[in-house]
Amino acid sequence: MRKGLLGKIIHRLPQNAMSRTMGKITASRFSRLAIRRYVHHYKIDLDVVEKPVGEYRTLKEFFARRLKPAARPVATAPGAIVSPVDGKVSQLGDIKHGTLIQAKGKEYSVAELLGDHEELARRFYGGKFITIYLSPRDYHRIHMPVDGTLEQYTYLPGRLYPVNDIGVQQVDSLFARNERLITFVKSEEAGCVAVVKVGALFVGSVKVTYNRATTNVKHGRVHNEQIAGHPHLAKGQELGWFEFGSTVILLFEKGRMDWVPGLREGSVLQMGQQLGQIDE
Repeated sequence: MRKGLLGKIIHRLPQNAMSRTMGKITASRFSRLAIRRYVHHYKIDLDVVEKPVGEYRTLKEFFARRLKPAARPVATAPGAIVSPVDGKVSQLGDIKHGTLIQAKGKEYSVAELLGDHEELARRFYGGKFITIYLSPRDYHRIHMPVDGTLEQYTYLPGRLYPVNDIGVQQVDSLFARNERLITFVKSEEAGCVAVVKVGALFVGSVKVTYNRATTNVKHGRVHNEQIAGHPHLAKGQELGWFEFGSTVILLFEKGRMDWVPGLREGSVLQMGQQLGQIDE
């Protein structure tokens, strides 16, 4: 009964408006007063943070903080695929019959995740996926999992359900219903890799480094666009950031890669840590 009531409440919340309001609050100059309490509550390691905590002007600025250059070494082994973020593995596995696993007993389709774009979805049939959840304490910059060229991006407006365990268990096709900003990367060795950045409740927005695209805008519309200049980024190079926590999903083509031994649901990752190996 409690779960049913919780599900009804989640569906009825004005999620997007709440998230935009939270974004404004955390960007206000008064929010800096909450930074030290935030650090204490989430036990954030300040030794690896780029700047002294007193130099951050707002809570949003601190949340999207960078780290010291040596804090997240990037795996250099030939063919290594690395985690684009700090976080915990929610799910990973094979893309069977065009579907991904959200949670036990819950599936959704690649086509749904990519905005019902069947042609793009077919590129990943038979491939692999990994879903990584970022908690409020995590580092929230997003980096390249492979060396590659940025080909195109897709913005998909939608809801902003929470992406924690409650949301995952209560909302069907959660990741295909929330706002997404997807970057398609062309890698010489790994083929096409989709980096799906999923918005969530209280995520002010998702930002990227290659243009001014963002999420959670009023009256947002589906947008597909080639990325100007098709920039080439190295593995570990910054791709974007979350303004409050969320989820990243990686999609890989069939026969291109495999997971490192021991990687499983619940594994904790740091950005730059090897999570896969490109098949030769």
